[in-house]
Amino acid sequence: MMFDATAFIAEQTEAIRKSVPGKAIIACSGGVDSTAAAVLASRALGDRLLAVYIDTGLMRKGETEDVAQTLKELSVRHRIVHAADEFFPALRGIVDPEKKRSVIGRKFIELFEREAKTFGADHLVQGTIAPDWIESGGQLRDRIKTHHNVGGLPENMKLKLVEPLRDLYKDEVRAVARALGVRVSERQPFPGPGLAVRVVGEVTPDRVALVRGASAIVEEEIQAAAGRGLMPLPWQYFAVLLPVQTVGVHGDLRVYGQTVAVRAVDSIDGMTAVYSKIPHEVLDRISIRITNEVGGINRVVYDVSNKPPATVEWE
Repeated sequence: MMFDATAFIAEQTEAIRKSVPGKAIIACSGGVDSTAAAVLASRALGDRLLAVYIDTGLMRKGETEDVAQTLKELSVRHRIVHAADEFFPALRGIVDPEKKRSVIGRKFIELFEREAKTFGADHLVQGTIAPDWIESGGQLRDRIKTHHNVGGLPENMKLKLVEPLRDLYKDEVRAVARALGVRVSERQPFPGPGLAVRVVGEVTPDRVALVRGASAIVEEEIQAAAGRGLMPLPWQYFAVLLPVQTVGVHGDLRVYGQTVAVRAVDSIDGMTAVYSKIPHEVLDRISIRITNEVGGINRVVYDVSNKPPATVEWE
């Protein structure tokens, strides 16, 4: 049966209205999942909903400003919380990706509970979708990777959880977002833990700044190439900072520099993916720009793995 986005919106708007008798906050990252959920919840609850965007310090270039503009355009009541000084200390010394996700998930809930108390809310709306809880494992499912909005939730969480998109896959969420008039309906996925899972190894402000700069170049060049008709726009495309230093040459000097991997994939629902066949001239430009413009990086590699056996994200 074909998915009916209009019927789903009507059904979930009424379901949210019935399940939240008081006030709620929604965790809004600015991605298609959480933004669609925010608009749904806003339609159902009006001023009884507060969208909370937390700037963790782990966001892409210009992300916070773009999210604020999107929520304003959609007339969703919102609040921006700057919390980099809380996330980086919590992540200090942590290299295991599962622990990163768990720490970030707990810190998110701590901050959301703080904001909920100020707002007088007792419900938390999340943009959780089917791949999130499927990959997080449980019951008879193996854990592929814990999504912070599933496995990162503490058992003693005070807020009651509402997840209107829980049974949808990414292509269905995009259909809902289009029907809602959400500008970011076609936006590429971005992980909830942000750049923390695109920094392999310890997460520090300096390492995040490197991958932020590299990712901005990857996005700019791939979007420009797609705009010129050189290639289709991939489903997802980004940079990953590896915990590897390799020998390089700057002028006549032998130096050690950081390594960045470029990742681009095509998918429909996020459950499977194939790597994108980016033209060599585009990869060449990406490599030259990253090594010239992002200090400390001297090597760029391209990931040609499919999902499975790899996942889209490296962590």
